[in-house]
Amino acid sequence: MDPSLLALLTAFGLVFVVELPDKTMIATLILTTRYRGLPVFAGVSAAFAVQCVIAASFGGVLTLLPERLVAGVVAVLFGLGAVLLLREGFARDHQDESDAAASAVGPVTFLRAAITSFGVLFAAEWGDASQFATAALSARFADPVWVGLGAWLALAAVAGIAVLLGTKIRHRLRPHLVQRVAGFVFAGFAVFALGQVLF
Repeated sequence: MDPSLLALLTAFGLVFVVELPDKTMIATLILTTRYRGLPVFAGVSAAFAVQCVIAASFGGVLTLLPERLVAGVVAVLFGLGAVLLLREGFARDHQDESDAAASAVGPVTFLRAAITSFGVLFAAEWGDASQFATAALSARFADPVWVGLGAWLALAAVAGIAVLLGTKIRHRLRPHLVQRVAGFVFAGFAVFALGQVLF
């Protein structure tokens, strides 16, 4: 088998398996329950592309970053996301005011949803198992382009699955309920990352 193809397939297989039950899939699913699927997919795919370029380019050097520093940054970002989501989810719900505000402001733009999705997933991927796997495979195969492409395809495939699931359940749930659940999930991610800093 061609070494470049082997590098691509190995990266795809490993990253796909690692990411399927990971926090990035859950975060993508939650984002899709808040925003339209296409901008979420565009934003998370762009975030994954940047992260894959970083991981594949730096190879094993990326694994030398202080783990506590990375976990601390991730904890703060997820904590902020949890606060915003919970505040919005538990705000008093006046139906008339909500309807008036929604009609005045209009739907969230494609760009805003994509940028929000990019930011959330870009932060979530730092120090993630898939990032380290991509870096290690890049160093092992000495073929960062094909390893990075394989990892990105795997991440985009997982994001696609999450977007499809989120789109299916979005219309069946009340927005405040989604925001509350998302806030608690993000708070859990923040606590987990904080635990990595402290212990």
